[in-house]
Amino acid sequence: MAKNSILGSSYLNLNPLITCTFVCYIGLCFSYESVRASGGGGPYNSFIISSFTYSKTELKPYDWRYIRVDLPPWFSSISIEFESNVNFDFKSIGKVPKNTVPMICFREGSPPLPDVYNTILTGLVLNPISNGSFGGTRGLQVVEQCYPMQRNISLRMTNEQISSGLWYFGLFNGIGPMRTQSKMINRGPTYSFSGNISVEGCTTTMLWGQYCNQTVNPLSCVDSYSLTKNHSDTELYNQTAANVIACTNADDNSCQGENELKVYSLDVMGIAEELTIRAMNARFNESQPSNGSSNSSGIILMCYVRHGAMPLSTSHDYSGDINKFPLVIRSPKVGRWYITIQPANLSNEIGGIQDMSIKVCYVLEWQVLQCPLDKAGLNCTWERYMLQTFLRKNPSAPFESFYLPTSGKVSSDSANFPLEPLLSNSTFGEKPDVAWTYFLLDIPGGAAGGNIHIRLTSDAQMNYEIFAKYGGLPSLDTWDYFYANMTSSSNGSMFFKLYDSSEKTVSFYILYVRGGTWSFGLRQLNPASTASASQTTMSISLERCPRRCSSHGTCQSVVDASGLALYSYCYCDRDHGGFDCSVELVAHRGHILQSISLIASNAAAVLPAYWALRQKAFAEWVLYTCSGISSGLYHACDVGTWCALSFRVLQFMDFWLSFMAVVSTFVYLAAIDEVSKRTIHTVVAILTALMAETGPTRSHNIILVIAIGSLGLLIGWLIEFCTNYRSLSFSTEFCINMLYRLQTINGWIHDLIVTLIKRFRWGFVLAGFTALAMAAISWKLETSSSYWIWHSVWHVSIYTSSFLFLCSKVKTLHCEDQGPSDGNYELTRQDSLPRGGG
Repeated sequence: MAKNSILGSSYLNLNPLITCTFVCYIGLCFSYESVRASGGGGPYNSFIISSFTYSKTELKPYDWRYIRVDLPPWFSSISIEFESNVNFDFKSIGKVPKNTVPMICFREGSPPLPDVYNTILTGLVLNPISNGSFGGTRGLQVVEQCYPMQRNISLRMTNEQISSGLWYFGLFNGIGPMRTQSKMINRGPTYSFSGNISVEGCTTTMLWGQYCNQTVNPLSCVDSYSLTKNHSDTELYNQTAANVIACTNADDNSCQGENELKVYSLDVMGIAEELTIRAMNARFNESQPSNGSSNSSGIILMCYVRHGAMPLSTSHDYSGDINKFPLVIRSPKVGRWYITIQPANLSNEIGGIQDMSIKVCYVLEWQVLQCPLDKAGLNCTWERYMLQTFLRKNPSAPFESFYLPTSGKVSSDSANFPLEPLLSNSTFGEKPDVAWTYFLLDIPGGAAGGNIHIRLTSDAQMNYEIFAKYGGLPSLDTWDYFYANMTSSSNGSMFFKLYDSSEKTVSFYILYVRGGTWSFGLRQLNPASTASASQTTMSISLERCPRRCSSHGTCQSVVDASGLALYSYCYCDRDHGGFDCSVELVAHRGHILQSISLIASNAAAVLPAYWALRQKAFAEWVLYTCSGISSGLYHACDVGTWCALSFRVLQFMDFWLSFMAVVSTFVYLAAIDEVSKRTIHTVVAILTALMAETGPTRSHNIILVIAIGSLGLLIGWLIEFCTNYRSLSFSTEFCINMLYRLQTINGWIHDLIVTLIKRFRWGFVLAGFTALAMAAISWKLETSSSYWIWHSVWHVSIYTSSFLFLCSKVKTLHCEDQGPSDGNYELTRQDSLPRGGG
């Protein structure tokens, strides 16, 4: 009898999350009262943007849940509260298999995927999670951080720790290739969690920081110039195209004291080649002592820059002394950048005198280099193409699309397009024999669970390197993923999967890609010889599941709890696993062995069926026979051999008839008439059908079925006792003596024991309980890997125990060599009367 199945189970969809209670407060919940009198702001300058409450949700073995949170640019902090029944001991973590550790993972932009390829456990931090775990975290769109799940998790992460945008939290009860394998049983502990996620934001965009007490100065371009105005700055590379805009801040007298922070915000609106930040005319204020140094070159103005989050000295993307050298950011990402200016070591520059009134004044200047829409590179001579989205018309692959360039240089009716007509011809910068060609595409925000597939095919040896970057143009210095050759790529990355790599073909996926603008830079080696000697086609597509789940599974798509994001996963067959079903978990020979074991073990049902037929117990015979046949058909379908009916129908029949067979064995042990048996069987059939329909794989069903069978046996004995009791006539005096005399009660107990001893063959009873104990042991020893062995033992043990219990019943019981012999034991008057009675 099968016990567990995950086909269509809750861990492969998010329906339980959709039923969670969401308490969302979105709107203008401003709290202007109680603003600090000092004007410095405080916690009352923030308001609750959203609050989500998750009711208690179970995580079965190898189950997972994704939680999506949107952090707007003006958010100040996010509070996370989780409660679970996990009792994990961090001291013994080295003794526990890491793939069975329940964990919580964080990733920016798209769902985490901790068990990709051979990088299992990459990013797992074997320490308790805390508020300081995310200080200075960078690049969580290309990596992820995972922590062991704790009984209580309380986090408060601020905009100084994490950036704004979409964040996904994943809760996993075990990871590894078996997570996506379809199997009837997932042995292991089941965990539950509940929690609340609340997001707070600042009341105005001019405030920042975890308490909204930091003023942010937006940089606007009030004084700008372009290169066409004969600007002589040599650091602008003497460009002739009007593609550089340089701006200065409106306040020419920005002054700060030592270690005093001043924060600016700058929006990069489109794809840019370079962002430069510098301090102009740095000087001390007029309160400078006369004996101090007036050399402004010694002033240190530390600049910390970060994309999407508050930059500090401990957490930033770029930094430098902008009074000495400009801070140059190559290929800056699109979006909001935050800049923190902090003067340092002012007392050393003024003769070692510490004076809090000493300030440094400066003019902040920034320059953004942007090329025309179809050009890229520092000299704007490389080609850049915006790709257009086309939906696939294949009904077997919904929600998938491919991308083609909008340029008139090529035309294609398929997902592939020729590459040579689009390549850049000129070189600049690195080497004279290297050229870059860029392709830009937009991934919808709701498809963060999709996968980008890049494929190049050539009729000659390819001399291309591919670099990918989110939100900006890739280069040799800044990229998220890359492929150079068969031995050099991002294959060690969590979300980069290389499938085909040869001299003429390249095929790789970027998994669970983040929504937004992606850029792919094609670095062409020896452009003159390559363009004339080869013909190369390229395809860029957005697919739900990598490689169509390697033809070993089906691709499933669900939405997250918010209903706004779509993610897909592979539901693999019984022999494969992994995120793309490419990991063979069961070999072909093993598959045959498992199939024979699980199916043939149901032949043990012949034993109780034969005994019931010999005793002319036809109802029991039908039950045992049908139970063995339905279990064999169910397992044949589960292991992929043959499905006579739908899987759900076979599963229902297997569990229902198994439940009925167990209860029928108990009822058969009571010597009652057929009318009473039919009544009990009808009631039991209704109860067990409900159990098999609503939750057949639950473990406590076994206890419930045994309890129902025991109750049926007890009711049968009561019916038997009452029937025989009514056949006797007792005097009132006897009844009174029976009720009040201890000797009478002792006599009844003695007679009951004698009757039980004569009713059963106790050798068979002992053997039956031994077989039942073996079934319980096999149930306990079952694991996901050894399921086929112990479940076969379970089949044999259960049917054997039923057979032994049936054999233990004495068909005709003779009392003092007298008694009926019609097949149903009836107590004679002599056996019914208690000793010492009357």
